[in-house]
Amino acid sequence: MRNTEGQISAHRALYPVIQPYAHQMLDVGDGHTIYVEECGNPDGIPVVVFHGGPGGGCSPGMRRFFHPDHYRIILFDQRGCGRSQPHACVKANTTWDLVSDIERIRTLMNIDKWIVFGGSWGATLALIYAQTHPKHVRHIVLRGVFLMTDAELDWFYDGGAGMFFPDEWSKVTSLLEDHEKSDVISAYHRRLFGNDEGEQTRFARAWTQWETALAVLEPRGVSGSVPAAYARAFARIENHYFINKGFMREDGQILKDINKIKDIPGTIVHGRYDMICPPKSAFTLHANWPASTLHMIPSAGHSLSENGISSALVAVMDELA
Repeated sequence: MRNTEGQISAHRALYPVIQPYAHQMLDVGDGHTIYVEECGNPDGIPVVVFHGGPGGGCSPGMRRFFHPDHYRIILFDQRGCGRSQPHACVKANTTWDLVSDIERIRTLMNIDKWIVFGGSWGATLALIYAQTHPKHVRHIVLRGVFLMTDAELDWFYDGGAGMFFPDEWSKVTSLLEDHEKSDVISAYHRRLFGNDEGEQTRFARAWTQWETALAVLEPRGVSGSVPAAYARAFARIENHYFINKGFMREDGQILKDINKIKDIPGTIVHGRYDMICPPKSAFTLHANWPASTLHMIPSAGHSLSENGISSALVAVMDELA
């Protein structure tokens, strides 16, 4: 399927959407219950899928990268988003709470080792989970690598990406006073967690639409505004994580802890023109992780729905099966 340069074979079609054979609301403590589902083959290779955001929630389309005869596919909505409750809640909602939830799911399902699969923030969470519980991970599959560093946050929220999309960036900053524009994350935090629900929604939509606008290399044109409930959960939770630097103990923690997963094989798929998570993060991660393979996808951006990225991920999972 790939040569030593990490090239991949021709297009692989996504599998049809399949329905879960089991789902539940799992009480994980701290007042949170999270949605968990299983689909595919109950006796197949276990794979757990981490959605992006933070705050994005999982979707039926995320089941389509795995051959349903070969994989036991586990998806869940992280705290506060999707079908998890309470909605848009950031109390007791940290990276380490999510790592604990993932372990609770693994134990509940009697899984010894599984493949972890995540993109964007889901890639961050996959790496942190694997570094925390390496003995339970058999392979790590990442898309759109995000290492939760200050440099990455500065790129996206301090004008770096805005130099390429000044029209879209102006929609983010136009809601702010001039003195607030030097720290967009903090300025939005004040509005997203203020007492004015209308203001919360307005700022949540602007935050969410900024990311949506940059997600694909060739936007097809999306009409209408983001639904208020989704925008509020996505923006509040993502902003909460970003203002707290992902709850990392230090900047660059993932790369500093790379030896914890040095023997776990990994596959990295990244769009050459990803404007949300610059390719340098994927390249640097691969350079420091000898057991990894990097597929840099030409003519692709950030989104899971990009044709080249989708095809590559299906090919990777077919090979692992």
